[in-house]
Amino acid sequence: MSYTINRMISGADIDSIDDRTRKALADNGFGVLTEIDVKVTMKKKLDVDMPAYRILGACNPKMAHQAIGIEPRVGAMLPCNVILREVEGGVEVSAIDPVASMQAIENAELTAVAGEVRDLLAKAVAAI
Repeated sequence: MSYTINRMISGADIDSIDDRTRKALADNGFGVLTEIDVKVTMKKKLDVDMPAYRILGACNPKMAHQAIGIEPRVGAMLPCNVILREVEGGVEVSAIDPVASMQAIENAELTAVAGEVRDLLAKAVAAI
């Protein structure tokens, strides 16, 4: 089972895809709670150069509330990360597949919620 929902956008730059990703997430009920610029961090901490790579921590409050109500410790696995990475020819967007990440928790009700979140993230990735 793949653990991410992926889309390659050819000929794009990371800043425009970042804007489009945030809009697509918002249009599907997600907000971006955290952002890590991995490229900047690696340069600062390790003096290593790498292609652009960003991690956006996306959260759909309604779905997060529902999941926490079912399984209170699930917050350790939130938010849903979406990565943007510069690759040859464009930008790849990858969102976590919540169904895959929740397999460690044996709870059918939570699995159903994870499926709903996966559908929303897939719509967002497709809309970028």
